[in-house]
Amino acid sequence: MEKDFHVYMLASDRNGTLYVGVTSNLVQRIWQHRTDAVDGFTKRYRVHRLVWFEAQPDAPSAITREKQIKQWKRAWKLALIEAGNPQWRDLYETIV
Repeated sequence: MEKDFHVYMLASDRNGTLYVGVTSNLVQRIWQHRTDAVDGFTKRYRVHRLVWFEAQPDAPSAITREKQIKQWKRAWKLALIEAGNPQWRDLYETIV
């Protein structure tokens, strides 16, 4: 079975707290964040809105991209979100 790898960003609200993650199962992982199934940053700060995601060809590429984005300035992350999702819609419904 071939896995899909994604880098994604969640937000608490428009221009709110951001979280960058990587996963091999985007639907399941976002569901875990949305339902607070796992203790951690997104549960503590109520960061549940999927505002950006990007497919990657393999795990090493996804991890490299995640680390790259995590090092970016906040303004760059906001610009990335705005470029593809200017309304800051919750994209979860587009992936299920």
